[in-house]
Amino acid sequence: MRCLLLLLGLLAPGLAAAQPAAVPEALQGAWFRGDCARPDAMLQLTPRAAARVPREAAGRLLRFATMREAGGWIIGAGRGPEAPRMMLRPAGEALETAEPEAKARDDRLPGEAPPGRWHRCAVVAPAVAALHGEGVAVMAAVEHLEAGCGGGGTAACLGAVMAQADVSGDGRLGAAELARLARGMAWLLAVQEGVTEEKLAGALAAGALAGQLAARLVVDGLDYDGDGRLSPAELAQDREGFGTARGQAEGRPVHAEAAGAGLAALRGLLDGLSLLK
Repeated sequence: MRCLLLLLGLLAPGLAAAQPAAVPEALQGAWFRGDCARPDAMLQLTPRAAARVPREAAGRLLRFATMREAGGWIIGAGRGPEAPRMMLRPAGEALETAEPEAKARDDRLPGEAPPGRWHRCAVVAPAVAALHGEGVAVMAAVEHLEAGCGGGGTAACLGAVMAQADVSGDGRLGAAELARLARGMAWLLAVQEGVTEEKLAGALAAGALAGQLAARLVVDGLDYDGDGRLSPAELAQDREGFGTARGQAEGRPVHAEAAGAGLAALRGLLDGLSLLK
């Protein structure tokens, strides 16, 4: 369950208060710079985020907390003391971007930021899809999860998790489906940390191994019926209807000495689990 909670909390953008409410649909999706067979950089736009991954320079992941229009540009800003910004505008069939410095004044944007120009690729190279596919998918899934888990209650949140993670469509989550989420999270974190595309493959390989182990532990820890997959009911166990469990009035506190061997065995189990932290 921990990897699901990490995914829900990853880079939460907060609520936008300005218009337009999101990146326009016509601008969403993948953009490239250079030859489509081996692009120099990729820019992925979702309604609320941008991931720029150059081949040799540092990558960047920006989640948009607010968006506004000014001077023909759509300006998305992230959270934090520097409020990082990215500017977007269509240029025929191309896309132009600018990433102003933090000190640049709003009334002088884009300032000295060099413009970038991006184009679509009718066919995405297999190597590009293999490297970025799961990360881009989870980047979009995060926004669906934020929408489902932003105040709709446990049932709505778990429903969003199932909708985004249940690749097989059988209504349950297996280790492979959870590992996919973990690999996508590794991509997001690597881009956020500014790795180059050339180093991204290594970061994803390490993330894949850790994700596979984490997924297996999640399934083992929540698979109450032992079928190797997690149902919505298993995910919701002790979480949906929180606080409704009731005790028994006839029960009485037991002193440690009276508990005897049973309490000693429980203490030993807890001590053993603490070694796994």
